Amino acid sequence: MKRKWAATFIVSAFTLVSPVSSSMISPALTSISAEFKITNEVEAQLTLSIFVLAYAIGPLFLGPLSEIYGRVIVLQLSNLFYLAWNLGCGFAQTSGQLMAFRFLSGLGGSAPLAIGGGLLSDCFHAEQRGRAISIYSLAPLLGPAIGPIAGGYITQNTSWRWCFYATTIFTAIVQCFGFFFLQETYAPKLLQWKRDRLRKETGNMKLHTEFDSPDRTLVTTIKIALQRPFRLLGTQPIVQVLAVYMAYLYGLMYLMLSTFPLLWHDRYGMSTGTGSLNFMSMGIGFFLGTQITAPINDILYRRLKKKNNGVGRPEFRVPLMIPSSLLVPIGLFWYGWSAQAKVHWIMPNIGAAIFCAGMIISFQCIQTYLVDSYTRYSASAIAAAGFLRSLAGCGFPLFAPAMYKALDFGWGNSLLGFVALALGIPAPFLLWFYGESLRGKSKYAAG
Repeated sequence: MKRKWAATFIVSAFTLVSPVSSSMISPALTSISAEFKITNEVEAQLTLSIFVLAYAIGPLFLGPLSEIYGRVIVLQLSNLFYLAWNLGCGFAQTSGQLMAFRFLSGLGGSAPLAIGGGLLSDCFHAEQRGRAISIYSLAPLLGPAIGPIAGGYITQNTSWRWCFYATTIFTAIVQCFGFFFLQETYAPKLLQWKRDRLRKETGNMKLHTEFDSPDRTLVTTIKIALQRPFRLLGTQPIVQVLAVYMAYLYGLMYLMLSTFPLLWHDRYGMSTGTGSLNFMSMGIGFFLGTQITAPINDILYRRLKKKNNGVGRPEFRVPLMIPSSLLVPIGLFWYGWSAQAKVHWIMPNIGAAIFCAGMIISFQCIQTYLVDSYTRYSASAIAAAGFLRSLAGCGFPLFAPAMYKALDFGWGNSLLGFVALALGIPAPFLLWFYGESLRGKSKYAAG
């Protein structure tokens, strides 16, 4: 069990590093724009969000590759790729170089998001999985809240380039821990190693595992694996429903991240460093949401499983999505109208915290539901959902300045809140009543 929790914390650390990088330059956009003479608002926001665009692409091949070569080797090599290009961002001399290096580092940085859920699925039984997924799910959401706080003070006291140097140093430390303490967890890969060892010891080349396909070549295996996320996204209603809702929530988070500096610097007149402290409200919301979800998710699962004659179902992860789907719009309404009225700074922060708490509860329920539903192909299922999620995370900040200019914070966030209600309320009921029958018709789902 100690090894399982060690894997959980190391993977969560991997998953924290990359999102910190994604948002750390948010308070530094003004400095970057001044140095590279960027005058277009969309181009300035793109230096922030292009990193998240890479999140949409990386998991589509990294997730499936982890189901061929194993979780750990793909995770560690991808992290080294991220480390190299993230360091390169600190030495960029033009806006084009910065965007290119940010995109490439995002490809490597997407690996923990693509693989981590599958790795934890390998480690834990369904009854224990909720707590582990809660810790893992916190990292990619807490990271974007922590990043701007550090980035604000780094930019104010040194240079925006140190945002990249600092995250590179942190990544190297996490990589060292991963190298020594993270072990392979994927059952087909472990059985393959055992098969190869027994073949060598016995000389019996006919030994095989239950996952072997003797007639399938490596090229065919890779081709099928790389197509799997697209097939899941194109054919699985469960993945489609959850991917759309998750994408919307993720887009809202990055929209809020990109507009926080605008609110606190321009409207409230705070300095870069002081204004960045307001990102703590998002972190508090994420933390509180996790503390609620982690124990309750597993307790609910065990109770519902007991009532169901000891048979567990992924749908037992759904009940918490109902209150969380209400917290998201409540937080948006609170944040938007208090910001527009320019009331005391604590009020928009309370709204942001409520939104973030609702968001992470939904995220954890969705992640755990996908892992429980597509156990063997969980990395591909999460990659499929992550594709839409990351496109939204990249795209939403690009239209945020224009939306707030037209609607201001009040009606702008109200519009987003109404859409969140329309997407969030039906999802848990659809899964609860139709999830089992949809899984029964799927060749990818686990029952």
